[in-house]
Amino acid sequence: EEEVVGAVLSGDDLSARSAILEVRAGTGGDEASLFAEEVFEMYRLFAAEQGWRFDVLSISKVDEGGYREASATISGAGAFGQLKYESGVHRVQRVPLTEVQGRVHTSTVTVAVLPEVEDVDITLDPSDLRIDVYRSSGAGGQHVNTTESAVRITHLPTGLQAAIQDERSQHKNKAKAMKVLQARVFDARQREINEQRASERQSQIGSGGRSEKIRTYNFPQSRVTDHRAGITKFGVHEMMNGELLEELIDDLQLHFRAEDLEAWIKGS
Repeated sequence: EEEVVGAVLSGDDLSARSAILEVRAGTGGDEASLFAEEVFEMYRLFAAEQGWRFDVLSISKVDEGGYREASATISGAGAFGQLKYESGVHRVQRVPLTEVQGRVHTSTVTVAVLPEVEDVDITLDPSDLRIDVYRSSGAGGQHVNTTESAVRITHLPTGLQAAIQDERSQHKNKAKAMKVLQARVFDARQREINEQRASERQSQIGSGGRSEKIRTYNFPQSRVTDHRAGITKFGVHEMMNGELLEELIDDLQLHFRAEDLEAWIKGS
């Protein structure tokens, strides 16, 4: 019996893997873009603290500052297991630097954490793929718009896409884009399975819904609240520096494992 409970609490078989991180600016205009950059940096600092390797896949910058979207691979044993509950909408409440009347603004970013996919996990039929090459845009000096090195791959059955333009080599961009696309297609299939299971037991345990507002970072009160577990931590700057994130993640792990165990007991 103890072995069975241990298996339930240990998480899924993907938890030991490395992860792919995607951060996108949501509602809130320039402030959302600035926060997207800060959240991306928060995970970079956290990865360094854990001894993981953080490799940027792609960054799309906004002229006014901040990121429209950014992605990276986080390589290290258990990276996905630690970060998988970070997926969802992260909300920030603070006074922007451009706000002259001192009003608090609310903005959002969306975080997605995908397990890094191995070739044995999923095979994409070449006939299901459309590969487009185009000229890079954005910062990059004289190289920009001189060669068609940027690559966008579309998985036609699902409509999922991955576009990479960071490398000067079209071959390297294609390899990165394929890696991201495989992870996205695999993740979509896994979430479909999870949703079917969840509906069967009338629960959304561990589904990590991407449209769900999971956390609020309130800068005036230096408070970070995770709405799923009702956990509040004080020290928003320590959170953004990656220092407090491990403590929050540990608490979330306990919360979701307890929910998993309760669901398993009810279903057994």
